Amino acid sequence: MEPSDLARATEAAIAIAGALDLPADAAIVLQNSNKLALRLLPCDVFARVAPVGHEHAAFEVELALRLAETQSPVAALEPRVEPRGYERDGFEVTLWTYYEPVTPEVSPAAYASALERLHAGMRAVDVPAPHVTDRVAEAQRVVRTPEGSPALADADREMLASTLRGLRRSILDHGAAEQLLHGEPHPGNVLGTANGPLFVDLETCCHGPVEFDLAHVPASVSEQYPGVDRALLRDCRQLVLAMVAAWRWEPGDQLPNGLPFGRELLRALRDGPPWPTIDEVFGRVAAPSPVHDRPSQPLIGDATGIL
Repeated sequence: MEPSDLARATEAAIAIAGALDLPADAAIVLQNSNKLALRLLPCDVFARVAPVGHEHAAFEVELALRLAETQSPVAALEPRVEPRGYERDGFEVTLWTYYEPVTPEVSPAAYASALERLHAGMRAVDVPAPHVTDRVAEAQRVVRTPEGSPALADADREMLASTLRGLRRSILDHGAAEQLLHGEPHPGNVLGTANGPLFVDLETCCHGPVEFDLAHVPASVSEQYPGVDRALLRDCRQLVLAMVAAWRWEPGDQLPNGLPFGRELLRALRDGPPWPTIDEVFGRVAAPSPVHDRPSQPLIGDATGIL
C-alpha cells in the first residue's frame, strides 16, 4: 500500500479492534504489499487489511473454519470475535490469532509434512474455487497487450505469452489427479509456530494437481513430499515462474522490489531448465520473501499512522 493508504488502513484496523473490545492502540507492520498484515497491540491480534473489493474475506474465513475442523495446519481466526470480515473507511479487515515466531526455522521435512496434511484436509472440504488454469488466464491477460503491461519489452511479452499458453495446455493434457490446493504455499505463507508449521493466506486456493502447490516451495521441501510426478512438477515450476513474472509487470503491482524480481524471473525463463524454484530466484534480488510478502524490518504505528 502507498503511505497514505497504509496510515488509513492501520487506523481502520485499530478502530475495528477497539469497537470489538480488543484493546489496540498500536500496530506493527508485518507485511505491506497488495494486502497489509498488522500485529495489533496490546490485544496481540493478527489483522489482515485490504481495500474493499480486493479482499476475499468471506471465502478465506469460511475455508479456515472448515479446515480447522479437519485438524489441518492452518492459522486460526481470532476466537474473541465473530469470524468474518469487518469494513471501515474503505478497507476490509479479518482478525486472526497471532503466533510468536519460533526458532529454528521450519525444517524441509516439517514443511513437507504440514503441506501433505493440508492437502489431505483440503480433500475433505468441498468449496467452490477457481481452477489453476483460471489463475494462468489472469497472468495471460496481463501480458496479452501493451496496455496490460506497458513496461514489458515486446520480446519478453511474447516469451511469457507463449510459455503461459503452452504450459496451460500441458497441465490439462497431463491428466493428473486434481484437488483443492493452497495456491501459493511459498515460505512467506508458512508460519513457524510452537504448534508446528501453519499456513496462511487462503484466498489463493484453487483446484489442480498437487504439483502446482509444490512448484511454490523450496526444492528441499518438494523432495520430501511423497508420490510426486517429477515431470509435472518441472512443468509447474516453469509455469509458476512465468505467472509470477507476468504479475510483476502489471501496473500498480505493490510487491517490494517487484521489478528487480520480475527481471530476474525473465532471466531464469530465458536461461532454460533446470527450472529454479521461486525462492531461489527471489534470493538473487535480496528481497524480503517469496512472491508477495513480508518486510524484514517491522515498522511501529499508532492510530494516526506510521511513526
